[in-house]
Amino acid sequence: MSLLVLLTASSAFGAPSDATGAAAPGSVLEAVLFYIVAGGVVVSALGVCIAQNIVRMAVWLFTALASVAVMYFLLAANFIGAIQLIVYAGGTLILLVFGVMLTSKSPWIRFEAPKLELVAATVVCVGLFLSLCTLLGRAAWESVDEATAGTSIATIGRALITEYLVPFEMAGVVLMIVMVGAAHMARQEK
Repeated sequence: MSLLVLLTASSAFGAPSDATGAAAPGSVLEAVLFYIVAGGVVVSALGVCIAQNIVRMAVWLFTALASVAVMYFLLAANFIGAIQLIVYAGGTLILLVFGVMLTSKSPWIRFEAPKLELVAATVVCVGLFLSLCTLLGRAAWESVDEATAGTSIATIGRALITEYLVPFEMAGVVLMIVMVGAAHMARQEK
């Protein structure tokens, strides 16, 4: 019953989005695809947590990040979806691959957490999940009749090149320093 309500509520969208130039989501098929991809995100995130092999963790992480990008594309947030793919799915996994390659340990080593840590992590995750469910249940949901106008991609690009250029470049320098430090620590003689 609630899925039917959500599917019919999502068909209230119809006007093109001014921010992306794409049509806003609205069909039942798009809503069903959204929920299928959202389920894939949850399964992939659990795979990252449950996997005991760093290579499998990386594959599950890539699947989760790419699925989130697909969700953005289904919501007609094309710019955010592209940024998700480029920065998170691409950049994070490249850093992870370099980290695996630069460490002296084999990528096939199994990670096994102590039972106490597993129990503590499970309690924290269940508590956070119940809190999220409570907040979602108490939220005042309003229907959206038309897509809201947002900032254009040209405005975002201008802001990155002018106003936020120094923080943007500093983030790149910090990432480079971390990679050089990781390479130095991994190659030190013992």
